Amino acid sequence: MSGMLIPFSVKNCFQLLRNHKIPAAGFKNTTKGGLILQSISNDVYQNLAVEDWIHDHVNLEGKPILFFWRNSPCVVIGRHQNPWQECNLNLMREEGIKLARRRSGGGTVYHDMGNINLTFFTTKKKYDRMDNLKLIVRALNAVQPQLDVQATKRFDLLLDGQFKISGTASKIGRTTAYHHCTLLCSTDGTSLSSSLKSPYQGIKSNATTSIPSLVKNLLEKDPTLTCEVLMNAIAAEYAAYHQIDNHINLINPTDETLFPGINSKAKELQTWEWIYGKTPKFSIDTTLDVLYEQSHLEIKLFIDIKNGRIEICNIEAPDHWIPLAICDKLNSSFIGSKFCPTETTMLTNILLRTYPEDHELHSKWDILCEKIRGIM
Repeated sequence: MSGMLIPFSVKNCFQLLRNHKIPAAGFKNTTKGGLILQSISNDVYQNLAVEDWIHDHVNLEGKPILFFWRNSPCVVIGRHQNPWQECNLNLMREEGIKLARRRSGGGTVYHDMGNINLTFFTTKKKYDRMDNLKLIVRALNAVQPQLDVQATKRFDLLLDGQFKISGTASKIGRTTAYHHCTLLCSTDGTSLSSSLKSPYQGIKSNATTSIPSLVKNLLEKDPTLTCEVLMNAIAAEYAAYHQIDNHINLINPTDETLFPGINSKAKELQTWEWIYGKTPKFSIDTTLDVLYEQSHLEIKLFIDIKNGRIEICNIEAPDHWIPLAICDKLNSSFIGSKFCPTETTMLTNILLRTYPEDHELHSKWDILCEKIRGIM
């Protein structure tokens, strides 16, 4: 039977998948043996919230779930990663590329509408990443038998033995687990590589670091392998494997009648405190080169950052260029503030107002602050 898209709502006569934590109303399902879902949203925070909601509220005993979702351009970092180390935040701000931190571990990925995300929800006992990846490989080979795709020991999928087309991450709870992975179909390769190239120097951190890989789109290999074709093929393989109906049920991740409390989950994932504040403690120890009136100057910078906020700040400029007392004021004004360009701009502007007439100082200050913002 071919894959069918049907809207998924409370009105569909689905039996409640529930455990004691689930709200009284909501997510229902009569299918025996499992369910295939697809999000109608392209918002990364809403889609990550669906994962949280299912993980927290659904009893998956004998009823696994496969969830398809795609996002408009964004970078998603792992739970224990440092965004300054992983991506080009300045470029992303300019391009309007969102940043999200997921609740699973692993490395950083670039998402756009050409990258399919798949989440396999099971009980903890049934959690098996390799089994899921082999299912994807079977689906790809069903569509295009000539494809050489293999799962690695690191739970990546490699095309032609060298190009990474899928990376894996997972979260294991007390009784439930999920394994999610990407599948590169027609992603913007230029955006992917430029977003995932950190320009920041001198970072010292114990955060999980990503391992760069050669990547390739499946569409480059075979122009018939569109996202829709791939999702339908994987859904068919999943349905056959679990002996369930081959229906892809469309869901709206903002629907509170279906997922009570989901919007507050999405909201939390968008907060500065979650995205940046959960970064493991790190420090920046670097020298900034400044060109001022044909002369080169060196600014030494040491900053300790904990929970995304500046704990220790030591900016040293040549005394003849900016007086030590002013640098000290700048250092102390940064303590406790968020390590982000908008906050530092605001603080430096406040400090500058105490020297209203000194135009030379203002121009030096602008150069210095521009350099500091460049590392944020």
